[in-house]
Amino acid sequence: MAAEETAAADGGRRTGDRARGRRRGGTANLATVAASAGVSIATVSKVVNGRSDVGPETRARVQSLLEQHNYVGRRAEPATGTGPRTVELVFHGDQTGYALAILDGVLEAAARAGVSVAVSVRARRDHPVEQPPANVWVRQLVALDRTAVIDVVDDARHGDLAALARSKVPFVLLDPLSLPQREVPSIGTTNFSGALTATQHLIDLGHRRIAHYGGPPEFLFSRARAHGYRAAMEGAGLPVPDGYVGVGSYDHAGGVAGGGALLDRPDRPTAIFAATDESAAGVIEAARLRGLRVPEDLSLVGFDDAPISRLLSPPLTTVRQPLLEMGRVALQTALRLAAGEPLEVHHVELATELIVRASTAPPV
Repeated sequence: MAAEETAAADGGRRTGDRARGRRRGGTANLATVAASAGVSIATVSKVVNGRSDVGPETRARVQSLLEQHNYVGRRAEPATGTGPRTVELVFHGDQTGYALAILDGVLEAAARAGVSVAVSVRARRDHPVEQPPANVWVRQLVALDRTAVIDVVDDARHGDLAALARSKVPFVLLDPLSLPQREVPSIGTTNFSGALTATQHLIDLGHRRIAHYGGPPEFLFSRARAHGYRAAMEGAGLPVPDGYVGVGSYDHAGGVAGGGALLDRPDRPTAIFAATDESAAGVIEAARLRGLRVPEDLSLVGFDDAPISRLLSPPLTTVRQPLLEMGRVALQTALRLAAGEPLEVHHVELATELIVRASTAPPV
């Protein structure tokens, strides 16, 4: 132990410390952890940077204290553009056609800008797969010298975003689940007006019993889409009976269960606005299981215009989110932040568009 500590300290003095030399504000944190662990700052730096020449007991003690002190490391200055640049694109949970469209947009913009994209997946809190804690994960990003991070459909209440903010690595939220702090850049779409337009389309076709199958109410865009639906119904003077707003997961299974519950009502709706295309596909399956036809017995509108919307039978009327453009704008914003450029606005909402296909028709 003593020899290891002496060699580490000498090496740190001779060559400099990567964490101290490149991360502004890292010295105080490293010193605090080193003092608590009873080791040198150089040894703590070795643990942070994943070096193998630290004993297992010392490594475990230092890692535990890094977590206790919420140490993530910090990048020293904006990227200069002289070296290779890589943007980390982070998804959460299971991937869908929505995620693939976002990825295409990011890759297209990255190719034009001459930067690389690294893709990673962070499981949600309730996911059975273990993942590194937020501080460990962000320390890895700092050690890899990522130019910036694009975080897709994350929740501002979770620890990942707080750890990113402490690290000073530039990051952009894309379609965040909850309202981020004002100074955190985020990219979204006009969820409220898109939902209002979708519901109004059904009203204009002559439907009066229109239900909504939405997502978890704690999600920002779930609430916006539900509010848009209710605004259209209220504007047309149409009632929203108790139970006409279903809540569940955004995937196919959620649509099967939630759509089935709506279709089993004695006052069965003649039309449903589903909050995603995948859940709309589940509603179509729920209708088929009950011998109902789309659109003859049930009109259906989705949201996203993901690839699945064109493959369903019948093809799905849906609200198009500009997913490719969202990816492009997120990449461009991330690079501006990395270059130290000021942003005119910190939240951008791109316009949605109703795409009418064969899943909607006047009620019989």
